[in-house]
Amino acid sequence: MPLRIALVINGGPDSAMAQRAAELARRWHGFELRGLHRTGGTLRSVPKLLGRLLAFHPHLCCVFDCVADSVLAAALAKTLTGCRVVLDTGDAIVELGKALGRGPIRLGLTRLLEVLGFRIADEVVVRSENHRKLLRNHGVPAQCVPDGVRLADFALAAEGSAKTVPPVTLGVVGSCIWSPRWKLCYGWELVETLSLLPREMADGVFIGDGDGLPWLKQEAQRLGVADRIRFVGRVPYYELPQYLAGIDIALSTQTNDRAGQVRTTGKLPLYLAAGRFVLASRVGTAARVLPEEMLVDYQGSVDREYPCRLAERIVRLVKEQRPLSPRSESVELARRFFDYDQLAPRYAELIRACLRKCS
Repeated sequence: MPLRIALVINGGPDSAMAQRAAELARRWHGFELRGLHRTGGTLRSVPKLLGRLLAFHPHLCCVFDCVADSVLAAALAKTLTGCRVVLDTGDAIVELGKALGRGPIRLGLTRLLEVLGFRIADEVVVRSENHRKLLRNHGVPAQCVPDGVRLADFALAAEGSAKTVPPVTLGVVGSCIWSPRWKLCYGWELVETLSLLPREMADGVFIGDGDGLPWLKQEAQRLGVADRIRFVGRVPYYELPQYLAGIDIALSTQTNDRAGQVRTTGKLPLYLAAGRFVLASRVGTAARVLPEEMLVDYQGSVDREYPCRLAERIVRLVKEQRPLSPRSESVELARRFFDYDQLAPRYAELIRACLRKCS
Protein backbone atom coordinates (compact mmCIF):
# COMPACT_ATOMS: atom_id res chain seq x y z
CA MET A 1 0.00 0.00 0.00
CA PRO A 2 1.59 3.32 -1.07
CA LEU A 3 2.43 5.99 1.45
CA ARG A 4 -0.08 8.86 1.42
CA ILE A 5 1.44 12.33 1.09
CA ALA A 6 -0.70 15.47 1.41
CA LEU A 7 0.63 18.62 -0.25
CA VAL A 8 -0.77 21.71 1.49
CA ILE A 9 -0.14 24.47 -1.02
CA ASN A 10 -0.16 28.21 -0.38
CA GLY A 11 -2.26 29.51 -3.27
CA GLY A 12 -4.46 28.31 -6.09
CA PRO A 13 -3.64 25.80 -8.84
CA ASP A 14 -1.78 28.43 -10.90
CA SER A 15 0.29 29.86 -8.02
CA ALA A 16 4.07 29.64 -7.72
CA MET A 17 3.79 27.18 -4.84
CA ALA A 18 1.41 25.00 -6.84
CA GLN A 19 3.98 24.95 -9.63
CA ARG A 20 6.74 23.89 -7.23
CA ALA A 21 4.61 21.20 -5.64
CA ALA A 22 3.44 19.86 -9.01
CA GLU A 23 6.93 19.71 -10.52
CA LEU A 24 8.29 17.88 -7.49
CA ALA A 25 5.33 15.52 -7.12
CA ARG A 26 5.18 14.41 -10.75
CA ARG A 27 8.70 13.03 -10.32
CA TRP A 28 7.94 11.18 -7.09
CA HIS A 29 7.12 7.49 -7.36
CA GLY A 30 5.61 5.08 -4.88
CA PHE A 31 3.44 7.67 -3.11
CA GLU A 32 -0.27 8.39 -3.20
CA LEU A 33 -0.38 12.17 -3.50
CA ARG A 34 -3.13 14.70 -2.89
CA GLY A 35 -2.83 18.46 -3.37
CA LEU A 36 -4.81 20.70 -1.01
CA HIS A 37 -4.84 24.34 -2.00
CA ARG A 38 -4.96 26.99 0.69
CA THR A 39 -6.75 30.09 -0.59
CA GLY A 40 -8.47 33.06 1.00
CA GLY A 41 -5.77 33.96 3.49
CA THR A 42 -7.89 33.78 6.65
CA LEU A 43 -8.08 31.42 9.60
CA ARG A 44 -11.60 30.49 8.48
CA SER A 45 -9.99 28.10 6.01
CA VAL A 46 -8.42 26.00 8.81
CA PRO A 47 -11.50 23.75 9.43
CA LYS A 48 -11.87 23.09 5.71
CA LEU A 49 -8.18 22.25 5.29
CA LEU A 50 -8.23 20.08 8.40
CA GLY A 51 -11.34 18.22 7.23
CA ARG A 52 -9.72 17.40 3.92
CA LEU A 53 -6.55 16.26 5.67
CA LEU A 54 -8.48 13.99 8.03
CA ALA A 55 -10.46 12.51 5.13
CA PHE A 56 -7.23 11.67 3.29
CA HIS A 57 -5.45 10.53 6.48
CA PRO A 58 -1.90 11.07 5.17
CA HIS A 59 1.24 9.46 6.49
CA LEU A 60 2.98 12.78 5.89
CA CYS A 61 1.83 16.35 5.30
CA CYS A 62 4.10 18.61 3.23
CA VAL A 63 3.29 22.28 3.91
CA PHE A 64 4.46 24.64 1.17
CA ASP A 65 5.05 28.06 2.83
CA CYS A 66 4.84 29.00 6.49
CA VAL A 67 1.37 30.59 6.56
CA ALA A 68 -1.01 30.50 9.49
CA ASP A 69 -3.93 28.42 8.26
CA SER A 70 -1.70 25.80 6.59
CA VAL A 71 0.52 25.42 9.65
CA LEU A 72 -2.43 25.27 12.06
CA ALA A 73 -4.24 22.68 9.97
CA ALA A 74 -1.09 20.56 9.74
CA ALA A 75 -0.51 20.90 13.51
CA LEU A 76 -4.04 19.70 14.26
CA ALA A 77 -3.79 16.86 11.75
CA LYS A 78 -0.54 15.72 13.34
CA THR A 79 -2.11 15.80 16.81
CA LEU A 80 -5.18 13.85 15.69
CA THR A 81 -3.64 11.33 13.30
CA GLY A 82 0.06 11.18 14.12
CA CYS A 83 1.06 12.12 10.57
CA ARG A 84 4.52 13.54 9.97
CA VAL A 85 5.05 17.11 8.77
CA VAL A 86 7.56 18.62 6.37
CA LEU A 87 7.61 22.43 6.36
CA ASP A 88 8.84 23.88 3.05
CA THR A 89 9.59 27.59 3.50
CA GLY A 90 11.42 30.13 1.38
CA ASP A 91 11.46 33.18 3.65
CA ALA A 92 12.64 34.31 7.04
CA ILE A 93 9.07 35.40 7.69
CA VAL A 94 9.77 37.65 10.69
CA GLU A 95 12.45 39.57 8.78
CA LEU A 96 10.18 39.74 5.76
CA GLY A 97 7.42 41.12 7.99
CA LYS A 98 9.76 43.85 9.17
CA ALA A 99 10.63 44.71 5.57
CA LEU A 100 6.93 44.95 4.72
CA GLY A 101 6.38 47.38 7.60
CA ARG A 102 4.21 45.20 9.84
CA GLY A 103 3.47 46.58 13.30
CA PRO A 104 4.56 44.99 16.60
CA ILE A 105 1.37 42.95 17.08
CA ARG A 106 1.49 41.41 13.62
CA LEU A 107 5.24 40.82 13.97
CA GLY A 108 4.64 39.08 17.29
CA LEU A 109 2.04 36.81 15.71
CA THR A 110 4.40 36.12 12.81
CA ARG A 111 7.11 35.11 15.26
CA LEU A 112 4.71 32.74 17.03
CA LEU A 113 3.73 31.24 13.69
CA GLU A 114 7.36 30.62 12.81
CA VAL A 115 8.01 28.97 16.19
CA LEU A 116 4.93 26.75 15.78
CA GLY A 117 5.90 25.80 12.23
CA PHE A 118 9.37 24.69 13.27
CA ARG A 119 8.04 22.90 16.33
CA ILE A 120 5.55 20.72 14.47
CA ALA A 121 7.92 20.00 11.57
CA ASP A 122 9.69 16.67 11.55
CA GLU A 123 11.76 18.08 8.69
CA VAL A 124 12.30 21.66 7.50
CA VAL A 125 13.08 22.36 3.84
CA VAL A 126 14.40 25.76 2.79
CA ARG A 127 15.24 27.09 -0.65
CA SER A 128 18.67 28.65 -0.11
CA GLU A 129 21.91 27.70 1.59
CA ASN A 130 21.94 31.02 3.45
CA HIS A 131 18.55 30.21 4.98
CA ARG A 132 19.74 26.74 5.98
CA LYS A 133 22.81 28.22 7.69
CA LEU A 134 20.73 30.87 9.46
CA LEU A 135 18.37 28.26 10.88
CA ARG A 136 21.25 26.00 11.87
CA ASN A 137 22.74 28.87 13.86
CA HIS A 138 19.40 29.12 15.70
CA GLY A 139 19.29 25.40 16.45
CA VAL A 140 16.87 24.44 13.66
CA PRO A 141 18.23 21.74 11.32
CA ALA A 142 17.06 22.10 7.73
CA GLN A 143 17.62 20.69 4.26
CA CYS A 144 18.05 22.89 1.18
CA VAL A 145 16.02 22.15 -1.97
CA PRO A 146 15.99 25.35 -4.02
CA ASP A 147 13.30 26.66 -6.32
CA GLY A 148 13.53 24.82 -9.60
CA VAL A 149 12.52 24.76 -13.22
CA ARG A 150 11.55 22.25 -15.90
CA LEU A 151 14.09 23.01 -18.61
CA ALA A 152 11.99 21.64 -21.45
CA ASP A 153 9.34 24.31 -20.85
CA PHE A 154 11.81 27.06 -21.73
CA ALA A 155 13.81 25.36 -24.48
CA LEU A 156 12.34 27.43 -27.33
CA ALA A 157 13.01 30.70 -25.49
CA ALA A 158 16.66 29.63 -25.12
CA GLU A 159 17.20 29.16 -28.85
CA GLY A 160 18.43 31.62 -31.49
CA SER A 161 21.27 34.12 -31.80
CA ALA A 162 22.26 36.41 -28.96
CA LYS A 163 21.49 40.11 -29.39
CA THR A 164 24.44 42.54 -29.49
CA VAL A 165 22.90 45.86 -30.59
CA PRO A 166 20.49 48.31 -28.94
CA PRO A 167 17.81 48.83 -28.02
CA VAL A 168 17.99 46.17 -25.35
CA THR A 169 14.93 45.15 -23.39
CA LEU A 170 15.21 45.01 -19.61
CA GLY A 171 12.69 42.73 -17.93
CA VAL A 172 11.30 41.87 -14.51
CA VAL A 173 8.88 39.09 -13.55
CA GLY A 174 7.23 39.06 -10.14
CA SER A 175 4.62 40.25 -7.68
CA CYS A 176 4.56 44.01 -7.23
CA ILE A 177 3.86 44.26 -3.49
CA TRP A 178 3.92 47.69 -1.86
CA SER A 179 6.19 48.12 1.18
CA PRO A 180 4.80 50.78 3.54
CA ARG A 181 8.10 50.81 5.43
CA TRP A 182 10.29 51.61 2.43
CA LYS A 183 7.68 53.35 0.26
CA LEU A 184 8.74 51.17 -2.65
CA CYS A 185 7.67 48.05 -4.49
CA TYR A 186 9.20 45.33 -6.60
CA GLY A 187 10.25 46.70 -9.98
CA TRP A 188 11.34 50.15 -8.81
CA GLU A 189 14.89 49.51 -10.01
CA LEU A 190 13.63 48.78 -13.55
CA VAL A 191 11.87 52.15 -13.74
CA GLU A 192 14.77 54.15 -12.29
CA THR A 193 17.40 52.37 -14.38
CA LEU A 194 15.50 53.09 -17.58
CA SER A 195 15.32 56.76 -16.63
CA LEU A 196 19.13 56.82 -16.51
CA LEU A 197 19.63 55.25 -19.94
CA PRO A 198 19.33 56.94 -23.34
CA ARG A 199 15.97 56.36 -24.98
CA GLU A 200 17.57 54.67 -27.97
CA MET A 201 19.55 52.26 -25.76
CA ALA A 202 16.88 50.46 -23.76
CA ASP A 203 13.22 49.80 -23.11
CA GLY A 204 11.55 47.63 -20.49
CA VAL A 205 8.82 45.15 -19.62
CA PHE A 206 7.24 44.34 -16.25
CA ILE A 207 5.43 41.00 -16.01
CA GLY A 208 3.26 40.65 -12.94
CA ASP A 209 0.67 42.35 -10.79
CA GLY A 210 0.12 43.44 -7.19
CA ASP A 211 -1.00 46.35 -5.06
CA GLY A 212 2.15 48.33 -5.88
CA LEU A 213 1.51 48.41 -9.61
CA PRO A 214 -0.35 51.77 -9.64
CA TRP A 215 2.58 53.39 -7.82
CA LEU A 216 5.08 51.81 -10.24
CA LYS A 217 3.16 53.14 -13.24
CA GLN A 218 2.93 56.57 -11.64
CA GLU A 219 6.67 56.53 -10.99
CA ALA A 220 7.33 55.62 -14.61
CA GLN A 221 5.19 58.60 -15.63
CA ARG A 222 7.03 60.92 -13.23
CA LEU A 223 10.43 59.86 -14.55
CA GLY A 224 9.38 60.18 -18.18
CA VAL A 225 9.72 56.51 -19.13
CA ALA A 226 6.08 55.41 -19.17
CA ASP A 227 6.17 55.07 -22.95
CA ARG A 228 9.26 52.85 -22.71
CA ILE A 229 7.81 50.22 -20.34
CA ARG A 230 5.16 47.63 -21.10
CA PHE A 231 3.15 46.51 -18.10
CA VAL A 232 1.70 43.22 -19.28
CA GLY A 233 0.11 42.08 -16.01
CA ARG A 234 0.12 38.59 -14.62
CA VAL A 235 1.01 35.88 -17.13
CA PRO A 236 0.18 32.17 -16.71
CA TYR A 237 3.23 29.98 -16.21
CA TYR A 238 2.83 28.22 -19.57
CA GLU A 239 2.97 31.59 -21.37
CA LEU A 240 6.08 32.86 -19.60
CA PRO A 241 8.61 31.41 -22.08
CA GLN A 242 7.30 33.52 -24.96
CA TYR A 243 7.49 36.68 -22.84
CA LEU A 244 10.95 35.87 -21.51
CA ALA A 245 12.15 35.31 -25.08
CA GLY A 246 11.60 39.05 -25.65
CA ILE A 247 13.85 40.09 -22.75
CA ASP A 248 17.54 40.74 -23.37
CA ILE A 249 18.55 41.46 -19.76
CA ALA A 250 16.52 40.06 -16.87
CA LEU A 251 16.80 41.90 -13.56
CA SER A 252 16.85 39.87 -10.35
CA THR A 253 17.12 42.06 -7.27
CA GLN A 254 17.27 40.95 -3.64
CA THR A 255 17.90 43.37 -0.79
CA ASN A 256 21.17 42.97 1.11
CA ASP A 257 19.56 42.37 4.49
CA ARG A 258 18.49 39.21 6.28
CA ALA A 259 15.17 39.01 4.44
CA GLY A 260 16.86 39.20 1.04
CA GLN A 261 19.93 37.14 1.90
CA VAL A 262 17.91 34.00 2.68
CA ARG A 263 15.53 34.26 -0.27
CA THR A 264 16.09 32.58 -3.60
CA THR A 265 13.56 34.04 -5.95
CA GLY A 266 11.78 31.46 -8.05
CA LYS A 267 12.24 33.74 -11.05
CA LEU A 268 16.02 33.30 -11.26
CA PRO A 269 15.76 29.64 -12.39
CA LEU A 270 13.20 30.67 -15.01
CA TYR A 271 15.42 33.45 -16.39
CA LEU A 272 18.36 31.07 -16.66
CA ALA A 273 16.35 28.23 -18.20
CA ALA A 274 15.14 30.68 -20.86
CA GLY A 275 18.76 31.51 -21.64
CA ARG A 276 18.51 35.09 -20.44
CA PHE A 277 21.44 37.29 -19.51
CA VAL A 278 20.78 38.21 -15.88
CA LEU A 279 21.87 41.23 -13.88
CA ALA A 280 21.37 40.41 -10.21
CA SER A 281 22.22 42.01 -6.91
CA ARG A 282 25.22 40.34 -5.31
CA VAL A 283 23.08 38.76 -2.60
CA GLY A 284 22.15 35.23 -1.54
CA THR A 285 21.75 32.50 -4.13
CA ALA A 286 22.48 34.77 -7.09
CA ALA A 287 25.89 35.62 -5.60
CA ARG A 288 26.59 31.91 -5.19
CA VAL A 289 25.63 30.66 -8.66
CA LEU A 290 26.00 33.52 -11.16
CA PRO A 291 29.24 34.57 -12.88
CA GLU A 292 30.86 37.89 -11.98
CA GLU A 293 29.63 39.60 -15.15
CA MET A 294 26.03 39.13 -13.98
CA LEU A 295 26.47 40.50 -10.43
CA VAL A 296 26.02 44.10 -9.28
CA ASP A 297 26.75 45.33 -5.75
CA TYR A 298 23.76 46.22 -3.57
CA GLN A 299 23.97 47.86 -0.15
CA GLY A 300 21.44 47.46 2.68
CA SER A 301 17.67 47.25 2.49
CA VAL A 302 17.15 50.06 -0.03
CA ASP A 303 20.12 51.04 -2.18
CA ARG A 304 19.23 54.24 -4.00
CA GLU A 305 22.47 54.03 -5.98
CA TYR A 306 21.75 50.56 -7.32
CA PRO A 307 19.96 51.79 -10.47
CA CYS A 308 23.05 53.88 -11.25
CA ARG A 309 25.25 50.80 -11.02
CA LEU A 310 22.82 48.84 -13.18
CA ALA A 311 22.76 51.60 -15.78
CA GLU A 312 26.56 51.80 -15.85
CA ARG A 313 26.81 48.05 -16.37
CA ILE A 314 24.20 48.07 -19.15
CA VAL A 315 25.95 50.93 -20.94
CA ARG A 316 29.20 48.98 -20.81
CA LEU A 317 27.55 45.80 -22.11
CA VAL A 318 25.99 47.69 -25.01
CA LYS A 319 29.22 49.53 -25.90
CA GLU A 320 31.20 46.30 -25.83
CA GLN A 321 28.51 44.68 -28.01
CA ARG A 322 28.48 41.73 -25.64
CA PRO A 323 26.24 38.85 -26.69
CA LEU A 324 23.24 38.98 -24.39
CA SER A 325 20.27 36.65 -24.72
CA PRO A 326 19.81 33.80 -25.40
CA ARG A 327 22.88 32.27 -23.79
CA SER A 328 23.65 28.58 -23.53
CA GLU A 329 25.74 29.34 -20.41
CA SER A 330 22.58 30.45 -18.59
CA VAL A 331 20.78 27.24 -19.48
CA GLU A 332 23.69 25.22 -18.13
CA LEU A 333 23.51 27.12 -14.83
CA ALA A 334 19.81 26.28 -14.62
CA ARG A 335 20.59 22.64 -15.34
CA ARG A 336 23.34 22.52 -12.72
CA PHE A 337 21.54 24.21 -9.84
CA PHE A 338 17.78 24.27 -10.48
CA ASP A 339 16.69 21.33 -12.63
CA TYR A 340 13.66 19.63 -11.08
CA ASP A 341 14.84 16.32 -12.55
CA GLN A 342 17.69 16.50 -10.03
CA LEU A 343 15.88 18.25 -7.16
CA ALA A 344 12.80 15.99 -7.00
CA PRO A 345 14.62 12.70 -6.24
CA ARG A 346 16.50 14.43 -3.41
CA TYR A 347 13.20 15.66 -1.99
CA ALA A 348 11.59 12.22 -2.29
CA GLU A 349 14.46 10.60 -0.41
CA LEU A 350 14.17 13.31 2.26
CA ILE A 351 10.49 12.36 2.71
CA ARG A 352 11.28 8.65 2.94
CA ALA A 353 14.06 9.32 5.43
CA CYS A 354 11.69 11.45 7.52
CA LEU A 355 9.12 8.64 7.61
CA ARG A 356 11.77 6.04 8.48
CA LYS A 357 13.26 8.25 11.19
CA CYS A 358 9.88 8.93 12.75
CA SER A 359 8.43 5.43 12.50
